Amino acid sequence: MKPIPYSRHHITDEDVKAVIETLHSDFLTQGPKIREFEEKFAQYVGAKYAVAVSSGTAALHLSALALGVKPGQKVITSPITFAASANCVHYCGGEVIFCDVNPDTVLIDIEKVEEIVKRNPKVSGVIPVNFAGYPVDLCELRKVADKYGMWILEDACHSLGGCFIDDNNVKHYCGDGSLADLAIFSFHPVKHIATGEGGMITTNRQDLYEKLLLLRTHGITRNIELFTENHGGWYYEMHDLGFNYRLTDLQAALGISQLARAEEGLKRRREIAQRYNQAFSDSCIKVIYPKENFYHAYHLYVIQVANRLELYNYLRSKKIFSQVHYIPVHLMPYYKKLGWKKGDFPNAESYYEKCLSLPMYPTLSDEEQEFVIRTVLEFQK
Repeated sequence: MKPIPYSRHHITDEDVKAVIETLHSDFLTQGPKIREFEEKFAQYVGAKYAVAVSSGTAALHLSALALGVKPGQKVITSPITFAASANCVHYCGGEVIFCDVNPDTVLIDIEKVEEIVKRNPKVSGVIPVNFAGYPVDLCELRKVADKYGMWILEDACHSLGGCFIDDNNVKHYCGDGSLADLAIFSFHPVKHIATGEGGMITTNRQDLYEKLLLLRTHGITRNIELFTENHGGWYYEMHDLGFNYRLTDLQAALGISQLARAEEGLKRRREIAQRYNQAFSDSCIKVIYPKENFYHAYHLYVIQVANRLELYNYLRSKKIFSQVHYIPVHLMPYYKKLGWKKGDFPNAESYYEKCLSLPMYPTLSDEEQEFVIRTVLEFQK
């Protein structure tokens, strides 16, 4: 059996053809494929607007800027996430306040969010993370946000295609803009669709959309209606201190091709998850099952075991390369220097001591998955 990674990208002949066609076109960087990708992505998630950027981290940074994060402001997020979910606040000079997770979902604990806001009147927003692909209940979080005048930036990097149905039987897709002010996605190779590096911001708010377009390209505009003067057809103006966070036409062409297979990939991920669920149902392995009416996107398939390190090493000896997601962000040296410490978030820390991500990607074969399951159960016995 060849080595089995925890995740793997999949490039088809159609993907290669799409990129080659763009290589032969008149545009390699800022061309028509970017806009096409944005429009198709917005349609897929159900949002009004989408802005393609160079990475998921760039998406977080621009979103924080567009939402007005600045020195003196505080923003809440989960410690169980990749560091960028918190770093984006510090990029803008703001302060991160971590909130513990619910042990049943490993998602930000919404009741604890409200407790934090009551003690910190300068909290301006919250960044919930759809960890592993499990959608946060944004209906409940929106109630808290509206009560205290906060914005919501949904980190949907793990949850493309995920959704939930609210108490009024309304379906909310991750990133559709119905409950969050902004949402961000990543197109890193291990995500649902890949562009090498890349990201997307979605929103239903036109004001934020226009702000993001400006910030993405150095703060420069060629919109005549915004000019303070005009010297001719070549003229442009810089209205803000922006960044070069643009995606290229080459990446957008790959993204369009990958997006066409997104539903197929999501279906396969859920099939793989179901097989894992059945296999581990009668074992001592803890698995998180989504609540009724919540539809997991399964970027990751995470189990929790008491002997995580031993299992991790045993799997590696069998050429199964599992992974750990994540080391709690508040325990990183940078954040410990800011005053966070072990013991601050017992649920997150307890989860970290036991979590292990098993192989999960659409091209994982039934035979490979069966080998993974058999190896895990053999070790547990």
